[in-house]
Formats: sequence, structure tokens, C-alpha cells
Amino acid sequence: MVDRTLSPSSLHDFSTWEPVLRLLRDGSTREATASSPLRVTGRIGLHGWSLPLRRRALPSGRTAPAADTRAETEAVERVRDALADAGLDDISFTTKITPTGEAAIRLLARSPAVESGLGPHPGALLLVEGAVPQPWRCLPEPVPGAVAAASADPALLERTLRERLPDAIGASETEMAAAEARLGVALPEELKALYRVTRSLWEDWGDDHEAPARECAAVGCELFPLDGLYIADASSRHCSWTFAAKEAVVTPPDAAVQGLVGSPGWIVFGDNGGGDRLAVDLTPAPHGHIGQIIMIGHEENIGAALVADSLTDLVTGRLGDPRGGAREDRPPAVAHVNVRSLPSIEAAAHPGLEVLSIGVWDAEPLSLAPVVGLPRLRTLAAYPGTLADPLEIAGLTALEYLEVGPEEWRVLLDAGAVPRGLSAAAVKVHGDEDVVPVGAVVNELLALWGRPQIIRTLLRGDLGPVP
Repeated sequence: MVDRTLSPSSLHDFSTWEPVLRLLRDGSTREATASSPLRVTGRIGLHGWSLPLRRRALPSGRTAPAADTRAETEAVERVRDALADAGLDDISFTTKITPTGEAAIRLLARSPAVESGLGPHPGALLLVEGAVPQPWRCLPEPVPGAVAAASADPALLERTLRERLPDAIGASETEMAAAEARLGVALPEELKALYRVTRSLWEDWGDDHEAPARECAAVGCELFPLDGLYIADASSRHCSWTFAAKEAVVTPPDAAVQGLVGSPGWIVFGDNGGGDRLAVDLTPAPHGHIGQIIMIGHEENIGAALVADSLTDLVTGRLGDPRGGAREDRPPAVAHVNVRSLPSIEAAAHPGLEVLSIGVWDAEPLSLAPVVGLPRLRTLAAYPGTLADPLEIAGLTALEYLEVGPEEWRVLLDAGAVPRGLSAAAVKVHGDEDVVPVGAVVNELLALWGRPQIIRTLLRGDLGPVP
């Protein structure tokens, strides 16, 4: 495959990379030999970098002195400046350095059709422009007969807050109408009652630095102003394909909250102080209530937890229990086969299976025959070397995401058997696998869908012998 060059910039000047290459040579755990040149890979981005450097051990809890990292930081900054000039966020590289100092570095600039990955390797490949994983396409199921909790009492809520916040400035009906127009949804009466008492604007507090804490204690969360309200639909919860494709939307029949990524009926109005968002839920599960308060965790990709049956309950301290959703008699939609979880593909197979992840495996490679033809199996992620016959993947007719190792992809590519119904894919690597052959597989896959490829540039130079 022919190398292409980046747009003209200092990024593909050898001198830009020379300090990094010297660091890699001097800080490597081994020395280059005539028969085995030093080969290392890494990644440098505007928001971080990954370089395989030998670092001295430090006592627990201690950070490296600035002098220890200054040379590394200065070398990386030269590359980051060049990245910024070239309009790139990050770049991976692989380099070969001989004992005499001859160096070759191959740059791999990420395609707009490739997500960032861990270390130097590419993340998920976006084969279909604008496609999103199936859980992110799920809308709430209607729940006929759903009603507000008996505890929902806008008048009591407003009286309680006025007693706690007698000097607060409330929002006008005009301001609330503007918020409704922006959101495209009517604000629930309890939420209106809250904002009639306080509109939670910093400028209203002036020099009263204790006001935010009083408001937080009065309401039960860090309240957003009206212009901070937003709908927590699926698009508000960004997640890379690598993780999102391995989730599944499941709402048990006894759940209070639907197991969604997001909903057009989740109106976020506050934060718990730790990054988790509180929302009024207008699309509850069968055992929930319209207007219940839920918490959307910032460490989870999917689902939300019940906090209170109503906003009145939240303010008055009558918090709900995490009822519902604990009992699930159906086989799981997401199955993990590895040395610590399910012992076989047969144990994972059932008609409702959506995601099959095959992890570390110390027995004979596995056959996919038990899951061939399953109607809902949309994701397969298999650790390299765990599949007995990668061509069996062709029998998984509902796949939209496939993640296998470079050798498995090579079998599929050579046989013309790459599933064409895929929306995204990934090349699973482990250890310090060379990024060049991985990049070649990535580009072949991108080419099948006519997507922008990874741009590869080869630079050569001389570092001179080790001093």
C-alpha cells in the first residue's frame, strides 16, 4: 500500500521528532543491535501522550520531580505544536533505530472515520457515516396508565422551598416559557414550582458566597439555572463504538426506570456534586411514576437509578429505594465467555443474545456454530486467537459491530468474507503489536466502505551513535 503524506507542516520534518527519538533510544529497556534494531511505538496527542520510556521507581504516592520529566515534556511539546499547526488531535508512530543512529519513523495520522484508541493503536472504525450503536437508537417504551406519584405536591414543594430560601429570586413565567420553547417540552408542574422560588443565577446572589450551599441543601442537589436545563436523550451520553456496541437496553418487568441510554423525557435539572446528573423522568418503566427523580451516573454508559418518587419527595427528604430491576429470569442479552465467566459459546447462546464478548481463553479455540443464525446477535468481540474458524463469522447475519484480531481480519479480508452489514468495526490487539500491519488492516477495511483512510508518512534521519 502506497504511503501518503500529511499536509505540509513541521509535523513531517525529521527534526521535529528528533528529541522524541533520542529519548526513546536512551530510555529504552534494551539496546539496539545490528541484527535487532530498536523498535518502539507510541502516540502523541494534544491532550496526552504515550511513550514507552524506562522510568525510575518512586515511593508510593510520590510524583516524579519536574527535572525528571522536563526533557520528555519539551520533546513532546515540539510535536504537539506541529500537530496543532497541522490541525490534528493526535498521531501514532512506530520507529526503528539502529545502533549507528539511523532512524526511520512511520507516522499514522488518524482518519476522521477512526475513533481514538488506547495507546498507539486505532479505535473503532466508523464504516457508515452517522451510524450509532443499537442501544443509542432505542426510544422509551410507552407505559399506558403511568401516573405521577401520590407524593407529588407542587404547592407543598413551593411552600417548603420558600421557607428554606426566603430571599431567593424566582423565575418569571416568561423565563420558564422560554426554557420550554428551547427544550421543546413542557416543564412538569413540580419543576415549575421549584423555579418559581429560585432561578439559581449567580448574579442574584451577589456577594453572598454561602447562598449556593444553602440552595443545594434546600433543594437536595446543585440546581441548574433554567438555561442549563437539558434533555438527556441518547445523543447527550457520548460513548465510543468500542464500548457502546457492547451495551444492551434491558428493562425488567418490575423496573421503575427504563434501562435506556437516554430519553426525550429525561429533563436534567441538577448535579449531585460528583458529576452525576439528576433528572425528572417523564418516561418511567412499568413500576415507576411520571415525574420521578432519577440519577444518570457519569461512570455508566447506560441506565439510570431511581432517587425519589417525585421532586417533592427529593426536597422533603423522602428518598426512594432502588426497587425494581433486580429480578430478571431471562438469559442475559450480553454474554462474556472467558476463563472467569461463561465456560462455552453454548452457554451463551439463546435467541435474545445481542452481544457476545470472548475474552482471555486458555483452552482450544472456540467455534461460533452455537450462535450462527441468532436473530439479534449484533456485536461480536473476540480476543485474538480465540476463534477456531474466523470464517464462521459469515453466519452471524445480524452483526453491526465486529471486533477481532489482525489475523482474524486477514482471514476474512483474504476470503472476501468481511460482513458487509457492519456499521463499525475494530482491530483488537494486545501487547506491543506493531502498528504498521494493524494500520494496513484498518485501511483495507476502510477502503471496502469508501471511508477516509489512515494517512501514513515515512521519515528518515540520523541520530548519530549513542554518546
